[in-house]
Amino acid sequence: MHIFKAEHAHHIDQGIFQIRLMRPGLIWGDPSLEDYAFGPLSRIDRGTLGAGALVRMHEHNNDEIFSYMWKGTMLHEDSTGHRIEVSPNHLMMMNAGKSISHEESTPNSTVDMLQIFIRPEKADLPPKVQFYERSVIPTNGEWTLLAGPKETEAPLEIRQQVAVYDAHAKADTQLQAPSIEGMAPWLYVMNGSISINDVVLNKGDAVTYSPSEMSTIHILKDSSLVLFQVKLDAPMTLAGPFSGRKR
Repeated sequence: MHIFKAEHAHHIDQGIFQIRLMRPGLIWGDPSLEDYAFGPLSRIDRGTLGAGALVRMHEHNNDEIFSYMWKGTMLHEDSTGHRIEVSPNHLMMMNAGKSISHEESTPNSTVDMLQIFIRPEKADLPPKVQFYERSVIPTNGEWTLLAGPKETEAPLEIRQQVAVYDAHAKADTQLQAPSIEGMAPWLYVMNGSISINDVVLNKGDAVTYSPSEMSTIHILKDSSLVLFQVKLDAPMTLAGPFSGRKR
């Protein structure tokens, strides 16, 4: 197994707006790598936005951006005409494609979220914004497929060979992580504490593993987990200003 510890994230402090920037490829423990992405999974920002935060209208292109909301509600506005609240029950996928602009604000609540940047399979695809409403979030350790390539029939489409799941489990329970043949896992502890093969992972830690290394996940404290399954050698473009950066 390879572990990414919470303290390895780059902390950006902008007062009301805090980011812990993670480059998933650093989970291999080799900072001399040419590319810090985990295949097409390029960057994960854990953002904490206080009430009253505003990220003004700005452009994205050639980035697949999944907003995973864990706590709070964020107001999203974009150049395609959407003005809608995003929350743990109402998730958003922004396929920036050739060009899209958006604005984010938290007028009423503090937000704890992941903003996930993925390299699309091709450059300059048509832009689109997708939403997924889930009325019930399971707390029994059941994995929910949130986003993935078209063939997975996930509720949010990622134009790349990356699938995203989450699970919320109670202390003193156990669960097994789903797997997809040909894809490598990157498992993130959004909150809580777990143990895999007697290795303890806490809030902000991540792990990748081979099939032979994976065993039962023991939930030590009430936990929220986000699992990425990634085809490391998938064709991808580096045209995105965020996802396309190698280091």
